[in-house]
Amino acid sequence: MMLDCAIIGGGPAGLNAALVLGRARRNIVLFDNGKPRNAVTQESHGFITRDGISPSKFREFAHEDLKKYPSIAIEDAEIAEIKRLSDTTFQLMARNGDIHTTKKVILATGLKETLPDVPDIHGYYGKSLFSCPYCDGWELRDKPLIVLSENKYAVHMAKTLSQWSKDLIVCTNGHSVIEEAEAQLLKKHGIRIIEERIKQLHGNDGQLEQVTFADGTKIERSGGIVTTELEQSHSFISSLGCDSTQNGGILVDDFGRTTVEGVYAAGEASNNGPSQLIIAAAHGSRAAAGVNSDLTMEAFQ
Repeated sequence: MMLDCAIIGGGPAGLNAALVLGRARRNIVLFDNGKPRNAVTQESHGFITRDGISPSKFREFAHEDLKKYPSIAIEDAEIAEIKRLSDTTFQLMARNGDIHTTKKVILATGLKETLPDVPDIHGYYGKSLFSCPYCDGWELRDKPLIVLSENKYAVHMAKTLSQWSKDLIVCTNGHSVIEEAEAQLLKKHGIRIIEERIKQLHGNDGQLEQVTFADGTKIERSGGIVTTELEQSHSFISSLGCDSTQNGGILVDDFGRTTVEGVYAAGEASNNGPSQLIIAAAHGSRAAAGVNSDLTMEAFQ
């Protein structure tokens, strides 16, 4: 069967895109490989009526919503390759061998992240170390915090996090990423900087308590924010030939259209701003509206 649209990615962007297209009576398949970037997250915040919900519960509720629409199918599969068969048709090949054809594709694949090279950091990430102050800053408020960053976002993150706590220490883990003028500005606002490499994180059940550095220095911290390195999560994105933004996101217009005809993008894959549920879901709705509008106009040609 020829699909109206294939949605690749089962996060909030893909789920909301599926909802909008299902309500528009479009035949779609949502492909979800079950490996979300927020799998370590215990609570998601900033989404009105769903503040504090776990990602797994959000997904469960979303699937219940989608079941009401008979033209929506959800496949537990990972797409390995996408080929253009014609000006109006794409072929999707899943790793399990299934092949699907579709008129439109929405890339809601999210991003892959790389954490700073610190021993045992994964044991604390999602529990007391987070990547987004808008998502988790309230829970960290007024605590002694660390900004752990090996890249150019260290200063920006320290400034942002200062709204939630004034007791901040920026740790660059052996990297010189902060220029002198910026360092002086942070120090003026009482924010310390430690460039020494981190030897060990200490705590219990993922709750950070202390940081030990290679030179033996120790600091007491109760949590913090980590800046991660992000990249596109699937090789087929580059093979499609979609143009990118300066930050590596997929370039889209106001309705999620990429520079490749018939291909749309939503959520983190195209977003360079805060990575929040509500923003990703809105992007999914926007891309779905773009797909439905384009399919409608093409039917009247």
